[in-house]
Amino acid sequence: MFDRIALAFKLPDLRRKIFFVVAILVIFRLVAAIPVPGADPDRLRDFLSGSQFFGLLNIFSGGVLENLSVVMLGVGPYITASIIMQLLTMIFPRLKELYHEEGEAGRARFNQYARFLTVPLAFLQAYGLLIILTSRQILVLDAFGYATAMVTAAAGTIFLMWLGELISEKQIGNGVSLLIFAGIVSRLPLDLRQAFLAANPFEDPSLIPLYLAFIAVAIVVIAGVVVITEGQRNVPVSYAKRIRGNRVFGGVETHLPLRVNQAGVIPIIFAISIILFPGLIGQFLTAVSNPTVQAIGERLIRLLNNQALYGAFYFTLVFLFTYFYTAVTFDPQAIATNVQKQGGFILGIRPGRPTAEHLAHILNRITLFGALFLGAIAILPLLLQAGFGLSALTIGGTSLLIVVSVVLETLKQINAQLVMHEYE
Repeated sequence: MFDRIALAFKLPDLRRKIFFVVAILVIFRLVAAIPVPGADPDRLRDFLSGSQFFGLLNIFSGGVLENLSVVMLGVGPYITASIIMQLLTMIFPRLKELYHEEGEAGRARFNQYARFLTVPLAFLQAYGLLIILTSRQILVLDAFGYATAMVTAAAGTIFLMWLGELISEKQIGNGVSLLIFAGIVSRLPLDLRQAFLAANPFEDPSLIPLYLAFIAVAIVVIAGVVVITEGQRNVPVSYAKRIRGNRVFGGVETHLPLRVNQAGVIPIIFAISIILFPGLIGQFLTAVSNPTVQAIGERLIRLLNNQALYGAFYFTLVFLFTYFYTAVTFDPQAIATNVQKQGGFILGIRPGRPTAEHLAHILNRITLFGALFLGAIAILPLLLQAGFGLSALTIGGTSLLIVVSVVLETLKQINAQLVMHEYE
C-alpha cells in the first residue's frame, strides 16, 4: 500500500490532484475557524456536549458547529437533500428511472436537483438552529442579525458544497465525505487530550490496565469496521457467446458484487434523527411557561436519558432502516433486467423475475449481518461507557465508520488512477 502511495506522488498529474485536494481541505478548515460575532463559546461547548442530536449534527457538519463558524451548517443540508431525493425515488417513478436507468447523465441531473433542494433546506435549518441558540443565550441577535446570520449560514453551505464538487471532479475521493472526514480528524487531538485529562494513567496507575484493554478493543473495532465495510458476496454471472458477422462476443464469466454494508452510514442518520426528535420537542416544551407542558417536556427528556431504553430503541431503528435504505438504493429487478439485456445469466437460475428473486434472497441474508453491524456501531459508545465505567474512554462508532469508509474509498480511487497510468 505504501509503495502505491509513493508511486502516486511520483506521477506529476496525480500529485497535482492530491495537492489540490489537500489545499481545498486547508481552505475548509480556515473558513471553519471564522466564528459568527456575538457567540458564547463556553455555553456552546456545554450545549453540544449535553445534546446527542447536535453532537451528531456537529460530526456531519465537519466539526464546524462547535466553533459556530460562518459555515456552521456544514454539508448537513446537502446530505439531507440527498436523502430526501433518494426517498422520493420510491414515490415518483420518473426519479427512479433517472437515477437507476439513465446512466451518468441521469445521475448528474438527479444530483443537480439535490443541489437545488439544498438551498431552501439550508435557510430552514439555519433559522431553526439560530432560534435554539438564541433561546439558550448562546447567541444574541436582533432582526437584522437573524437575517444576516441565515444568509451567511446558507451561503457557507453552498460554498462547502462547491468545494466538495471541486474535490469530486479530481476523482480523489468523494468531496463531501472528505470534508466530513477532515472535520472529524481535526477534532481528534482535542478529544484525546480531554480523555487523557479526565483519566490520567500517570496519576492513577490502576487505570493502566483499563487503557490497555481500551486500546485492544479499539483495534478490534477498527479491524471489524474494515472487514464489514469491504465485505461483499460475489454472485457469479455468465455471458453467452454472440456472433456478429465474423466476430464473437461474450462467452466470459464474471461476478456481481453484493456488499454486506450496502447502506453505509445513512441508516444511523435516519435513526438518530427519529429517536432524538422527542428530546428536541421536550427541550422546546420545557421553555413554555405552562407547568403541565413543562412536565411533559421533562418526561420526554427523562425517557431518552434512560440509557438501556435508548440503546435498545436506537439499535432497533438502525436495524430496520438498514433494510429500508438497502431496498431503496438496490433494485434487484433492475439489475436482473440489465444482466438479461447484456446476455448474462446466473447458472441454475432463469433470467428475468427468477433472477431478481434470487438476488433479493441473497441480499436479504447478507444485509442481516450489515444491519447487526451498523446497530452495534451505533450503540458502541454506550457499550464502552458501560463496560469501562468512564465516559472519557469511548469510541464514536459513527465517526469511526465515516473515517474508515472515506479512507478506503479514497485509496481505491487513487489505485484506480494508478492502474490507468500503468495501462497507458
